[in-house]
Amino acid sequence: MAFTFYTPSIRIIVVDIVIPLFNFLLITVWLKAVDTVTLQSYPLYIVFSLLWIASNYFLKRYRKQRNEKAYVSVSFHAIYATVIAATLNYGIFFAVGFPVSILNYSIFVLGVLLLQLVHTALLFAYLYALDIEEVAPIEVRPPANLVKEPYILEEETLHTIKQSIVHETNTKVLHFLLQVIDLQSSATKVLSSTSLFNFEKIRNYRYNVIVNLRRLNDIRGINVLFSKINEKLPDNGIYIGCFENSGVKKRDILKKYPKGINWVIYSFYYFVKRVIPKIFITRRLYYDITQGKNRVLTKTEVYGRLYYCGFEIIGEKKIGDQLFFVARRKQEPNPRKKRRYGPVIQLKRIGKNGRVFKFYKMRTMYPYSEFLQAYIYEHNKLQEGGKFSHDIRISTLGKFFRRFWIDELPMIVNFLKGDMKLVGVRPISQHYFSLYSKELQEKRIKFKPGLLPPFYADMPKTLEEIESSEMRYLQMCEKKGVLITDIIYLWKIFVNIVFKKARSK
Repeated sequence: MAFTFYTPSIRIIVVDIVIPLFNFLLITVWLKAVDTVTLQSYPLYIVFSLLWIASNYFLKRYRKQRNEKAYVSVSFHAIYATVIAATLNYGIFFAVGFPVSILNYSIFVLGVLLLQLVHTALLFAYLYALDIEEVAPIEVRPPANLVKEPYILEEETLHTIKQSIVHETNTKVLHFLLQVIDLQSSATKVLSSTSLFNFEKIRNYRYNVIVNLRRLNDIRGINVLFSKINEKLPDNGIYIGCFENSGVKKRDILKKYPKGINWVIYSFYYFVKRVIPKIFITRRLYYDITQGKNRVLTKTEVYGRLYYCGFEIIGEKKIGDQLFFVARRKQEPNPRKKRRYGPVIQLKRIGKNGRVFKFYKMRTMYPYSEFLQAYIYEHNKLQEGGKFSHDIRISTLGKFFRRFWIDELPMIVNFLKGDMKLVGVRPISQHYFSLYSKELQEKRIKFKPGLLPPFYADMPKTLEEIESSEMRYLQMCEKKGVLITDIIYLWKIFVNIVFKKARSK
């Protein structure tokens, strides 16, 4: 088969230029101690590098690959290319009588090969970890109702269903279900399954209530499951599920083991169950090994996933160690996208002229918290400073970050990009923006938001006082100009923070 030229991946070629250069520097530093590297040996390594890159090109290693299997295949090309380049290079310099140290040359060639294989392994690990987030196809559907008029089940059938529920859970769960749904209706479907297959078999719009008695902690593809149930339910259909909250395992470990040792065991448990599944490079491997069994879930994450997948929470009940939720289908799931759980997050915020920009901040909330803003606003009262009281979205580490403004350090990037200035109103989400008066909304978008909001100058305690504080600042900007206003407020903020110990909560 004739060779065909192709457009190579520039990124991989750059890496292959750096590898021999880096290896050469290492070899030079090491061998200079015994005076075995001289200027005369440099051409040998330069020609090898050129032949090595050329061999990789003709072996099609630089062709852009589309899947992991292709990358495994081309990883062997690094070995072939190294052998070819080393042989040709040595033959050329031997033929012209160039002095070659077999030991030094072999060490250099093996070093290049080793670095190449390390790069390939890291690349494969990256591809393996990529896109672990469960994805389900989204299609906008027209309004949908039940396809069949429900009827009342016979007493014998109802009795069998009740017995099955008690056998699978307990009588408390049965009493809870009897209070919130009609078990005798033919439009109610009760399952106890961790397999997505059992939910895929359900006919669309056949049931207006779907109950799953198996806890979500043993299900790997939670988003896919929620999206599939969303697809099966008619408009305003009800989904009831359950899960064990993360605090249960912590309580059990601390009570089971002696004081001191219990915290060591819990720290190890936390790292394995909470940290490793959230690290990008280890996330997929963790779930491939555990198959999602006994995963740790927080209330925030579960409810956030439900809202993300088109549901809204209308009820909940703690029964034993499990929390049962009642969710109503509200809309189609959000468009699927890759989700990451790194320490720095990007949030959408309203900027000058109403432009939405990416706002950088340290992660202080549990995953999927951004989808619970409306839920938290409805269920929690505002405390002093306009923040929510008992905000379940904030993690323990997040509270520490917020107290000492560590979470706001990445905002410097927004400052350097020109999205924000030093002093200005706080950048807020579309939801918070909608809570403000029309007049304040119009004034807000006339100016850039700031790293240091007027909040720290006035220290307001309620949402109304925050609005008044921002209005005074914006009106002063219009009358005295932005520069003078910012200098005045910067001094007030400095006094409050340094002398009055004002802190973020």
